[in-house]
Amino acid sequence: MGRDHKDRKKMAVYPDGAHGRSAVTHYKVLERFHYVTVLECRLETGRTHQIRVHMQYLKHPLFNDEVYGGDKILRGTVTTKYSKFVENCFKILPRQALHAMSLGFTHPTTGKEMYFESPLPKDMEKAIEKWRAYTSS
Repeated sequence: MGRDHKDRKKMAVYPDGAHGRSAVTHYKVLERFHYVTVLECRLETGRTHQIRVHMQYLKHPLFNDEVYGGDKILRGTVTTKYSKFVENCFKILPRQALHAMSLGFTHPTTGKEMYFESPLPKDMEKAIEKWRAYTSS
């Protein structure tokens, strides 16, 4: 993974290894809502925009990530009802759908293992509940 050659503000995947540095993201599907999926990601590396870039590379950008293409309806039937629903979800969650639930590292000065947890933000909870209700009807 390295800087995008066309847009220096973005990062890109270079599978041939010719550019950038190694980046490894493991992911697990937690819940599917037709064209939107809740994932759990575990990083082996900590590259800039790593999850966002890897998901875009897999043609599944993060929900409402305007930099990497997740702010548009990319899949599914683009009916008026569905389009309005997605637009409402974009308003409920007016940012990329990315949250660090837990973070751990070794403190660079003390060498102490540090670990932090954070609950899912309310805007993400609300958007997920909307998708659950929409897909169960």
